[in-house]
Amino acid sequence: MILAAAADVIPFGPWAMVFIALYLLSMVLIGWLGMRARQENTLRDHFIGGSGVGFFVLLLTLFATQYSGNTILGFSGKAYRIGFAWLTCVHFMTAIIVTYLLFAPKLFKLAKQHAFVTPTDYLQHRFNHRGLNLLATLIMVASLSNFFLAQLTAMGRAVEGLTTLHPETAFAWGVVILAAIMLVYETMGGFRAVAWTDVIQGGVLALGFAVLLVLIFKEYGSMEETTRRLLQSAPEKVRPPKGIELRNWISYIFLLGVGAALYPQAIQRIYAARSAATLRKSMAVMAFMPLGTALIAVLVGVTAAAHLSSELQGASTDAVLGVMLRHVQEQSLFGHAVVVVVFAAVLGAIMSTADSALLSISSMVTKDLYAGFVNPTMEQGALTRLGKWISTVFMVTLAALAVWLNNSGTKLTLVELLEMKFDMLLQLAPAFMIAIHWKGMRSGPVFAGMLVGLVFALSFFWVPAQGGGFMTALKTSGFHPGLYALLLNIVIGVAGSWIENARRSST
Repeated sequence: MILAAAADVIPFGPWAMVFIALYLLSMVLIGWLGMRARQENTLRDHFIGGSGVGFFVLLLTLFATQYSGNTILGFSGKAYRIGFAWLTCVHFMTAIIVTYLLFAPKLFKLAKQHAFVTPTDYLQHRFNHRGLNLLATLIMVASLSNFFLAQLTAMGRAVEGLTTLHPETAFAWGVVILAAIMLVYETMGGFRAVAWTDVIQGGVLALGFAVLLVLIFKEYGSMEETTRRLLQSAPEKVRPPKGIELRNWISYIFLLGVGAALYPQAIQRIYAARSAATLRKSMAVMAFMPLGTALIAVLVGVTAAAHLSSELQGASTDAVLGVMLRHVQEQSLFGHAVVVVVFAAVLGAIMSTADSALLSISSMVTKDLYAGFVNPTMEQGALTRLGKWISTVFMVTLAALAVWLNNSGTKLTLVELLEMKFDMLLQLAPAFMIAIHWKGMRSGPVFAGMLVGLVFALSFFWVPAQGGGFMTALKTSGFHPGLYALLLNIVIGVAGSWIENARRSST
């Protein structure tokens, strides 16, 4: 089996290490350039980039932010585990763009009129409800912390899958070194550094996906051969989903299609567009990106399922891409060189998403929590400096947590980490997607719906997967708990607003 050959890894030579080192150092240089391009020492300049970015930069920063380590490592690992049924990821990545179009144009217009910096700025403008601001901000910070932890985990797994070091040692070094580089360029250049590095990372990522597809077909044969092998060894990975699997497929489309559009870093990129036309054109191109990214990750995963042994289990399946690249690396000097480029693409995908998440966390903790509730009179320059320190604290804390979880044996798959936060993020949907179109939505019912929906969604973490009871039946129905919580949230927010409006009109 190919997996057995992975023990004799050909390590990266000095030229490969120089290439990767220069690639990483270029990001630090861009951070310095971003610092030099700073127009003013304000939160909006640091976290949004001032007046905004044009089409090319916006497209690539959206692309690099949306497609992360989860896409390359997590999606291929999931496809390795369940087979072609994971094609649902192509659908939900497309659904994200459809969801954007439901609220992004109006949100962009408001953001330009009122100089929004964080997603909570919209909520303050729309509802002026401190409890709602606090709850929504905590949901977003908690969700992004989870997301950032997933990216740090992906960094460690990327290095773990491509070196001869002990896996735990490789994981720790990968997390520490890459996290430190991100922290340096982000604290120096803020949003400009993140967006400009995304241009490089997005370009390398697009190239990496294209090269990866060619490599996989060249080394492992056509999809026809892969499908035949799977039909013989694991026919369940070829059959279309039905029953609970089909419900799970539909659930993923709604869960991620709505939830990922509510990522704070994605909302802030809506704010950062230079014009409505720029935003519109970027979204139009983004609608086609899943075909060249998520689809390729699925093809990688099912190819691995057909050609590798079944010894990879659980979280270790997220390293399946690394195992495949090791084999490619051993075949020729050209294969070795191409693996270096693909590895750089993997790092680019992970880092471009992680740096955006960290910047959004810092902006919300600084502006919405500290300035909003602790020290409203603090001047902009001091707040910007505080935001950089907050980035440092979150980076160190979550990097240490990622290493500890990996060493402790608590190893969640990247898709499991990805799912956990969407149940929370979904509860923001009524406030952003309904209230932006319906002026009748009231702050009290929206707050109540968000709080009840959040508590209901989180309560499923303690519900056993086996046994009787209503909650267990919901948990095992094939639909994610966050969707049930969202329905309850919408009922409370809409019905409560309707009742409140009726009462007001009658008095």
